[in-house]
This record gives sequence, C-alpha cells and structure tokens, in this order.
Amino acid sequence: MEVDEVVCLPRLHRVAVCGGTHGNELSGVYLVRELLKVEKGEEKEPLPALLVLSNPRAMQQCRRYIDTDLNRCFTHATLTGPVSDAAPYEMIRSRELNAKLGPKGSPEAVDLVCDLHNTTANMGLCLIAYSDCDWISLHIFKHLQRQMPDIPMRYIHFDVSNKESYSLDSVGKHGFAMEIGPQPHGVVRSNIYTAMKVGVQHMLDWVRFFNSGTIFEGGFVDVYTMINHIDYPRDSETHNITAAIHPQLQDRDFCLLHPEDPLFQTFSGETLRYKGNEPLYPFFINECAYYEKGIALSLARKRRVVIPAVRVQAEQEQQAHNEEEFTSEEEE
Repeated sequence: MEVDEVVCLPRLHRVAVCGGTHGNELSGVYLVRELLKVEKGEEKEPLPALLVLSNPRAMQQCRRYIDTDLNRCFTHATLTGPVSDAAPYEMIRSRELNAKLGPKGSPEAVDLVCDLHNTTANMGLCLIAYSDCDWISLHIFKHLQRQMPDIPMRYIHFDVSNKESYSLDSVGKHGFAMEIGPQPHGVVRSNIYTAMKVGVQHMLDWVRFFNSGTIFEGGFVDVYTMINHIDYPRDSETHNITAAIHPQLQDRDFCLLHPEDPLFQTFSGETLRYKGNEPLYPFFINECAYYEKGIALSLARKRRVVIPAVRVQAEQEQQAHNEEEFTSEEEE
C-alpha cells in the first residue's frame, strides 16, 4: 500500500480502562482490581493505562447504581450545570471522573477510554461506540476479531445524531464500551471474565503497536447501527408487563428478526409477532437492567464499513496538527 493511502492519526498518549461503572457488572470490577494489583507489583514494564474503578459505592453494595445510572451522567449539561448538596451521588461522581479523565471535549482529555460492562443478554463480545468512522475504535475491533476468532464479536454503533453522547467512554477523544455476556448481574463467570481480560490485553497491545509506528492495513468491519428499542407489552392501567420474550427469540441476539417472527409470549400463552417493516438485528434481548428503562430489546441495521490503513503521526506531523488546532481555537 502506498504511503499516501495511509491515514495518520495522533499518538495515544493516555489510555483509560474503567470498570464498575455499573457496580454489579463484576467482570470489569474484578479485572480492574486485578490489573491494579499488577500495577503495584514489580513488573518490568508498567501497564500502559490509567485504571479506574468508576462507581465505588455501587460496587460496595453490588448494585447497578446508588441514586441514578452513572453511565447516563456524562452530558455537558450534567457535567457543568449547577449542582446542589442533594444531587445524586452518580452526578457528583461523574464530575470527579470528568476531572480525572477529561474534561470532556477538551485537548486535555485522555486519548482513549475503554469502559468495561457485562450484559445478561447473549451478545458475546461487543464494542459499543458513538461513531462508525472512528478509525481507532474500528481498527481495535478489527484487531480483536483477528486475535480472538473463537469469540462472537460485533461492533455496535449508537447513532445519537443531534443528541449528545452521555456515557463514560464519551469523555475520551476516542472511546467505547466493551460489553460481554451473557453473565448475570452480581455474578462473575470465569469464561466471561477471561474473554474480557484477553480483549483488554489485545486492545492495549494494539495501542502499543500503533504508538510504535506499526502500519495497520485497511479493510472492512460489519457495523450494527442501533435503529430503535422495543418495550414489553404493558397493561394500560398498571403499566406492568404482560408478556416475556418469546422462547424462539430468547438468546438469539444478532440473529435476523423478520416481520411476523415471534417476538413476545404473553403470560396467558399468546404469541405476539414482530410488526416491523423490515428485517433487523435484535440485541440486548431481555437485558435485566433494561426492564426499568422500558426496553425489551434493541434493533439494528448491519452494513459493511470500509476502513483505511492507519499509522501514528510523526512528531513533526503531530506538532503541525496541534498548531492547526490552536490557530482554529483562536479564530473561534
């Protein structure tokens, strides 16, 4: 490949690996704790990442959160608006994390955030990101696919369009959630923990290779762009759910759902069918934590995204890039 076909990107100086954003998703909690032990040990080469236990109070109580979902607290309004003494714990914690890893949207923000999560859904290993053209995240995903061929793996794109990103990984210049399941909340399964551990190791290896000047060849990645959510059928008076995920759909995340396929089974035994206009890919099927959010499953379209070859910018290129950004800020 010709050099002029390679996209040059800034060096990833600071990488953060976060666990426990949801305090009962235990693979990330125990993995970050283990990595912190390694970091304090006598390793010849220090771990090239900032390690963060995101929601320590929720971790202590093995709960998703104390007052409100921390992973919805990273909008600019929440991070910079007025806050009272009675503010939810997670709102205060999000500001502490923003000060540590950000500020969000600033040149001082960490270069990459990998936030570790578990799902009760049968989703394998997923990277969830807000961009379908972030070449760093997409190349990391492509690297994981190559290094972990036995693990089902998908790249999920949350297209927020005109809305602002709200999760912890959005604080970094690049970022994604590494979501692995199925695993019950409040439980750690060794196979799921190991997949997460290996995934993080390969992610950090990719960062080291990239920073050392390795050229990563282009290619393509299948991207699942989230289209909408479907709630459970509910009683109009009590708002209680009246059906569960149909047995033929349960655990079939990322298996194409066609119009008129079974979707729900009511508690009286009736089958309710999918009434969408097109086949879509379901994921987060029957996720335990989403009952409170009114989500039975999410639906996505799949498309193939072509990604260019990438390499790290040379120091002179980086300096010119920084000067251009500084000049642009002055003009604004």
